[in-house]
Amino acid sequence: MKKILLILSVVISTIVLAQKKPTLFLIGDSTMANKDNPDKNPEHGWGQVLGQFMTTGIEIQNHAMNGRSSKSFRTEGRWDKVEKQLKKGDFVIIQFGHNDQKLKDSTKFTNPYTQYRANLERYVNEARAKGATPILMTSITRRNFNENGVLIDTHKEYPLVVRMVANDMKVPFVDMQLLTEQMEISAGPEKSKLLHLHFKAGENAYYDKHKADDTHLSKLGAETVAKLAVKSLKDLKTGLEKYIK
Repeated sequence: MKKILLILSVVISTIVLAQKKPTLFLIGDSTMANKDNPDKNPEHGWGQVLGQFMTTGIEIQNHAMNGRSSKSFRTEGRWDKVEKQLKKGDFVIIQFGHNDQKLKDSTKFTNPYTQYRANLERYVNEARAKGATPILMTSITRRNFNENGVLIDTHKEYPLVVRMVANDMKVPFVDMQLLTEQMEISAGPEKSKLLHLHFKAGENAYYDKHKADDTHLSKLGAETVAKLAVKSLKDLKTGLEKYIK
């Protein structure tokens, strides 16, 4: 009988500890998302490799999805799945912008100063209402060097709006645009290709044809970006730093 009670006590304690474990939710687009066939697929999202830099004291749920904007992530019900799970002590990293720019897609496009801003504010308010800590991030930059080796911005007003919302609402903020610009410039026009998906025809079995993708990340790129994110997250002092290796 004592043995049974001891086993029950251990099981109950395990369940209680599991319930108390905080969760880090990631919401965003393809640059953050998990990719299929990670052992063979050269493409990785930075959220996909984030776990290797975190302790087992926190759970990570990566809800980022290819092609989603701050608008479509909500209209497709993806935010509902996150919001229903949110509890006090959780964290939500919010990183949209790449697909909010898509002028030819009414399901994704948002005006940066109105709809985009309102969407970010709503995510922040709803996360806070559940007792979770929202963290805003600007989009990672694209590898877009001109003929003179100058990195040219492609995101225009969207990162500025993230900064404005973070400042006005006192939201923890990581400027991933700045950090990844520094990363790309440091690597230079040629070596920065290794951070992305650049393959000649037949060079990689995963691609049938020549590949030159300057938006999405290779495994090296994803790990490099994740390290930049983690370093900044550690400095924010939100409580999340306790779970960073």
